Amino acid sequence: MKHPLLVIAALLVTAGCAHESHQAPQPTTVDIQGAGEWKRSPHMRAYYEETVKTFAMGMDIDVDAYEARSFGIFREFARANGMNEEGMLDHLKLIPRQVVGIVKENPAVLNDYDAFWAALAGPD
Repeated sequence: MKHPLLVIAALLVTAGCAHESHQAPQPTTVDIQGAGEWKRSPHMRAYYEETVKTFAMGMDIDVDAYEARSFGIFREFARANGMNEEGMLDHLKLIPRQVVGIVKENPAVLNDYDAFWAALAGPD
């Protein structure tokens, strides 16, 4: 995806090979900021469901209203995890509008939660 959402950093590392190969090493995604934990959060699942609901009638949505509902979910996520709400909003403030762009570019990201999550954080 073009957009690195949720500010989840991924490192591409190459695995060492015991044998010599003429093929380029395959990159491996390494989660260094807890993306897996976030993916399992019921709040992130709720964010996916809210996004699906928002786009259910097409691409012409009220972006400001979607952003406000997203921020509500992000605040709940922060509270549930003992984090500062304003800090979480600052961390995720660009996400709703980025998601709008991603969905408009590729509506298939709403087909299921795994596709949505891959659009947010990259593949598992």
